[in-house]
Amino acid sequence: MKQIIQSLRDGSVSLVDVPAPNTVEGNVLIRTRMSLISTGTEKMLINFGKSNWFERARSQPDKVKMVLEKLKSDGLFSVIEAVNSKLDEPIALGYSNVGIVINGSGTDLKEGARVISNGAHSEVVRVNKNLVAEVPDNVTDEEAAFTVIGSIALQGIRLISPSIGEMVVVQGLGLIGMLAVQILVANGCKVYGVDVSKDRCNLGNAFGAKCFTPENFETLKSEINKASSNNGVDAVLITASSPSDEIVSNSASITRKRGKIVLVGVVGLNLRRDDFYKKEITFQVSCSYGPGRYDSKYENEGIDYPYGYVRWTEKRNFEAILQLMSQKKIDVKPLLSATFDIQDALSAYDHLQSKECMSIVLKYNIEKNDSSKNQLITNQKISLTRELINLAFMGAGNYSSRVLIPYFKSTQKVNLHTIVSSSGTSSGIIGKRNGFKFISSDDRDALTKEVDAVIIATRHNDHSKQIISSLKHNKHVFVEKPLALNLKEIDEIEKAYGNSEKILTVGYNRRFSPFAKKVKSAIDKINEPKNIIMTMNAGFIPSEHWTQNEKIGGGRIIGEACHYIDLMRFFVGRKIINYQTSRLEKNDFHETVDDKCTITLEFEDGSVGSIHYLSNGGKSFPKERIEVFCNNSVLQIDNFLKLRSFGFKGVNNISNFKQNKGQKECILDFINGI
Repeated sequence: MKQIIQSLRDGSVSLVDVPAPNTVEGNVLIRTRMSLISTGTEKMLINFGKSNWFERARSQPDKVKMVLEKLKSDGLFSVIEAVNSKLDEPIALGYSNVGIVINGSGTDLKEGARVISNGAHSEVVRVNKNLVAEVPDNVTDEEAAFTVIGSIALQGIRLISPSIGEMVVVQGLGLIGMLAVQILVANGCKVYGVDVSKDRCNLGNAFGAKCFTPENFETLKSEINKASSNNGVDAVLITASSPSDEIVSNSASITRKRGKIVLVGVVGLNLRRDDFYKKEITFQVSCSYGPGRYDSKYENEGIDYPYGYVRWTEKRNFEAILQLMSQKKIDVKPLLSATFDIQDALSAYDHLQSKECMSIVLKYNIEKNDSSKNQLITNQKISLTRELINLAFMGAGNYSSRVLIPYFKSTQKVNLHTIVSSSGTSSGIIGKRNGFKFISSDDRDALTKEVDAVIIATRHNDHSKQIISSLKHNKHVFVEKPLALNLKEIDEIEKAYGNSEKILTVGYNRRFSPFAKKVKSAIDKINEPKNIIMTMNAGFIPSEHWTQNEKIGGGRIIGEACHYIDLMRFFVGRKIINYQTSRLEKNDFHETVDDKCTITLEFEDGSVGSIHYLSNGGKSFPKERIEVFCNNSVLQIDNFLKLRSFGFKGVNNISNFKQNKGQKECILDFINGI
């Protein structure tokens, strides 16, 4: 299928062929009929990508700080790899989509229903049910394409809570501003508008507002004072995009005492206290489509907010906009600048740079589009050498593309046969970039007869079923940690492995690091119990991140601290006979997540080790530190950059410029094993 993506490295836009996304329970698979290009968000993304390094750094100082902190702790080469990896991640453009339901598994939507969603510019999209709404029969596809943008304007207005007869100023008459004007007029408000474009002011006047250019701001003030008996307007909705701080200051100057200013756009925010102090003006920033935005439980897991407590969610805002369109209270025809076919999408993005371009609709030829089928896309130019091992990858995320694929390729003993990702987009981009023979969104395509080994690098909750399926299809398996999320899954894997003659390897790579091997070789000669201290300065991850989700990621202890349990077992070489865990409990300042924990392990030879997995440390401190105490001496691995010997005979200090956590060595061992 066709999809539009953007490169963060240079801002370029591409129309690519990728597999259609796979069906997921609770999500809706939609064949696209139209999608809307946003002149705000998408133009900003493209311009950011085309900007030079200095401009990017200046616009995102927090990201620069993160890079500098990583440079201190992990070294130059790790930072370069991480930055390049981020720049190479494709961005799927678009979030205003109209189409026909192909599959609504686990939802109330039936096949053939016409819906809007926040899906991307793609012939087929997969969207969670909470971000999909049915389109009324008397609303055209062209009109419906403006629904998601309209809900952004609506959410800003909801924060104002205007009553009939109140006066509201809309600062910035772009696409969102024009929709906001119409919604406010429909709500019975007296509306004023401000924009640098006289043409847009004229259009705003046609929609029922009274509009002014900034040079006529004093005239606007006089109008407002006359209409409000010198009190000022009840609220200002800022939908402009400008670095100027004057927009907020001017808005405050025309707002009544205890009035409201709501920011929807992007403007300078060096606020002046006096502008707000005497009038006690409320200033608030609106968050996109409304409640539920950026909440993974709502947007990814499909858990809705109770109607009686959260009346207007993202989806219910979509439905409200569609209702206004159905009642002909919103007219989008004057807002449409151009229409392009999806095949001519690059010309559409060239047109986007036009000054007066307000919106562009992309049309899709639904009759000729059979991309709902999950088919392998074959690159005929690639031929596979059968003497080598045919690999299939399940998962095409950051770790797979940045670490696993390059290291497997570097062994020069493999063919990159098939790569699969559920969405289809990442497998399509990464697969073509690395020369895979086949790309797909269906796991079954990784289990064909030609495939010898499967590399699993998906989300943790998928590991066990993918391992079992691969073993049953007679494939060798390399799975990124963890092996599974619970004991039931472990039992099922053990059963499948017992019935197989194939290799099953978990990616516990740290035991393969040259530093770890040197420590192991040295302490094996000491016939006495050891004390081992391992510290993982893991860094903060929000509680809503998928790794923190017990059902999906299993939490960071199962998902990442398992590395250290394996490494400690490797060093001691004996069974664990006892353990204790202590976590930092919830208090008034911290959320309860199991990522601040101390684990104590006791081994059958008397050795004792402690693992400190902590997310509340500083980024400038090394991420990993390992210390082994025995024989009146200490060996220390510092962030896999340095090995230090404190009185340990026969072990010299070693320093590297680049981290080596043993990934390449672990992968080579797996391949040699096959």
